[in-house]
Amino acid sequence: MNALATADVVPVEYAVAVDRFLAEAQLRPASRRVYRISLASWAWPLVGKLPPAGPGRRKASPPVVPLALLDDEAAGMRLADAVAHRMRQAGARTVNRELSALRSATRWWQRRAWIAADPTALLGQVGQVGQVGQVGQARQRPAAVQPLDAAQLAALFAAPAGLREQAFWRLLLDTGAAAEAALALDASALNRAGRRIRTAPSDQRPLSSHTSDLLGWLLAGRATGPLFLTDRRAPAGTAATDLCPLTGKGRLSYRRAAEIFTEHTRPLDRSGRGWMLHQLRRPAG
Repeated sequence: MNALATADVVPVEYAVAVDRFLAEAQLRPASRRVYRISLASWAWPLVGKLPPAGPGRRKASPPVVPLALLDDEAAGMRLADAVAHRMRQAGARTVNRELSALRSATRWWQRRAWIAADPTALLGQVGQVGQVGQVGQARQRPAAVQPLDAAQLAALFAAPAGLREQAFWRLLLDTGAAAEAALALDASALNRAGRRIRTAPSDQRPLSSHTSDLLGWLLAGRATGPLFLTDRRAPAGTAATDLCPLTGKGRLSYRRAAEIFTEHTRPLDRSGRGWMLHQLRRPAG
């Protein structure tokens, strides 16, 4: 599973698809940053929400969005609503630049058959887009992504997976931590004797004995460096905080973790798409 080539994995999450697009796009670093901010901002309207306004927009964490929502028949209307809202905050030139980023990404994803529809097809230059209301009033608002149910979790953990993946997935399930936060943890965060893990300076969360054992085996005596490592040595220039001093491997990225989870769960998903890391939460009740 860990040896899967990235190019072979069709992403389930919009954010992962954005990362893949930007990794291949012929853009200068400054343009890449602008594209990333623009593409992240379209995640909110795809789930019927408004992105933050003002300086907080660039730093806000966008919602988790299934890439398949771009094929939803209401996606174009949600985006049109967002454009109308955005026009009240920024000029036509800015909005057209942000739309251009989404169009470029959408066409790239279509060429790879990751999506079938083009939700930007109804959007011309913003001067041609009518005031179609607030995105919060968009019809057919998509449902929130549901956590995996008990049967799905049983199927997930019954299927073969590597030690790193088993430990990571069970950590998410035990703690309810966001995947990004879990991947940012270092080996020193684990208190195996107390079966707890420090997810924040003042937040220690309990672990099941099985999860604690898996994490202990994964670390194999390591006390420093990232908790979850890549399969290969990190490239030159990797920040010291993202590097294991013993193995030379780097910190596992969210993009790669999400791709592995998607590929692993695709055979378990009736839709054939695979599941999202965000769904690894304890089901209600």
